[in-house]
Amino acid sequence: MTRPLVLHPDRLLPADADTRAVARRLLASIEHLPIVSPHGHTDPQWFADNAPFDDPAQLLITPDHYVLRMLYSLGVSLPQLGVRPQSDADGEQAGGTAVDSREIWRIFAEHYHVFRGTPSRLWLDWVFAEVFGLQVQLEAGTADHYFDVISARLGEPAFRPRALFDRFRIEVLATTESPLDDLRHHRALRTSGWPGRIITAFRPDPVVDPQYPGFRDNLTELSRVSGCDCRSYPEYLEALRQRRAYFASLGATSTDHGHPTAATAHLEFATARALFQRVTQAQVSAQDAELFRAHMLTVMAGMSLADGLVMQIHPGSWRNHNPQLFTRFGRDKGADIPMRTDYVAALKPLLDLYGNEAALTLIVFTLDESTYARELAPLAGHYPALKLGPAWWFHDSPEGMRRFRRQTTETAGFYNTVGFNDDTRAFCSIPARHDVARRIDCGYLASLVTEHQLGESEAADLAVELTYELAKRAYRL
Repeated sequence: MTRPLVLHPDRLLPADADTRAVARRLLASIEHLPIVSPHGHTDPQWFADNAPFDDPAQLLITPDHYVLRMLYSLGVSLPQLGVRPQSDADGEQAGGTAVDSREIWRIFAEHYHVFRGTPSRLWLDWVFAEVFGLQVQLEAGTADHYFDVISARLGEPAFRPRALFDRFRIEVLATTESPLDDLRHHRALRTSGWPGRIITAFRPDPVVDPQYPGFRDNLTELSRVSGCDCRSYPEYLEALRQRRAYFASLGATSTDHGHPTAATAHLEFATARALFQRVTQAQVSAQDAELFRAHMLTVMAGMSLADGLVMQIHPGSWRNHNPQLFTRFGRDKGADIPMRTDYVAALKPLLDLYGNEAALTLIVFTLDESTYARELAPLAGHYPALKLGPAWWFHDSPEGMRRFRRQTTETAGFYNTVGFNDDTRAFCSIPARHDVARRIDCGYLASLVTEHQLGESEAADLAVELTYELAKRAYRL
């Protein structure tokens, strides 16, 4: 017997009746506001080409590292989910049999119950119900029904990328690209005549992290695309300035830095030049690599102060923690694990130089929730340059968002935060994630109203700020 798929109108709102009533009113005032998505990882080619998405599995399963990591943890292999080994350019499994998308979907459906209680379940059910109009829950017995319905819809013009962008009421969406990217899809969008606003963001990790795979080859390519000789430290810096300007010319308003730690450093020019010569050799020590990353974060802050790009730091992830998985399948397959992260000491060299600059916006994220009240909220509550990014990645969840608000608001306030970032590769989940964030924020604000810390009209003002205005201002949109 199939179960109905129903999205309860009060989902995620407070259980207390009085508080829930306030939250309902707040939500009604903001739930239809446009979506501002200032940081994410969707593919700009989707919107440039505006071709139909391939099939349900390729849209909703294979690119979603939340789905991959959960199923892998329960013994489902990545090739079973359509993830190709790096040496397998033809998308075949070890036995030589091509992976069938319907079979991928059936495996997913058989295991869908394992997502109960997770944010992935909230997002996916929203997508199934609101985007594709499905009315029964996904399970083994409804797998083919789901696959057929979604496949048919993906063939309709209303389900092409640009149509969904408009349907989702997205005002602006930022993708994230390497400095080596030619941004041809963003250039195509600029001349397409379509009014949807898709912008890029500058992610320099491949050319500022000496431990990034292919770092030396990446510097050679940076030399080619910039016309600078990146064997020279001064020309390397000039190449980065040029690429930042190129990204800004195609809409970028931000940079994004995914370093292992939040370490920053301020080195004299001669010391930095000598360090650059060491990290561009074939063998690089871990100490030199960390010092160079730390120095380059400070350099990038100075560049941001000069060119106006907002700077984001996403530290604290041990990326590709599973070496066997990384060797076989590459990056971003669900094996990144949070680590303890220091901010007070780590950011001090950068803040000593630029923390008092109101013209600089430095947005800091964390995967270490123990730092919210102890480090990040006090720092953001003092330094004009510093803002707090929202609950991120593993904490992009109802309880993660509640913990963020409860631990940071009293010290940093609301206005030293930057609204919500969906930070996703899964395009159809963008409105689902924003729906969760809006509901959680309205519930939190409603609790302040019923505790008589805020008037309801003030809470209504804040609901608009948290949903829409803070992100637009912080990211200069």
